[in-house]
Amino acid sequence: MPRISQFFGIVIAMYHSDHAPPHFHVKYAEFMAVVEIDTLDIREGQIPRRALNMVLEWAALHRAALRLDWEKAQAGLPLDWIEPLD
Repeated sequence: MPRISQFFGIVIAMYHSDHAPPHFHVKYAEFMAVVEIDTLDIREGQIPRRALNMVLEWAALHRAALRLDWEKAQAGLPLDWIEPLD
């Protein structure tokens, strides 16, 4: 799993073989979710509200970096690490 960030037990990943629309994967304990980059909507899965709020705050701050990593993933290039939420 290509990890692009991690904070407060939340792991954010993006896969090279993923399909549109642009999105990232979230893992928190036994929970998993897929979040669209442009809308920040959960496409599938679920995570607890508190963790979701942190993920959405982080994603809103780093939306440009997420889009750039998505483009790199689609091109098969190495992904950049994105600063965690602190």
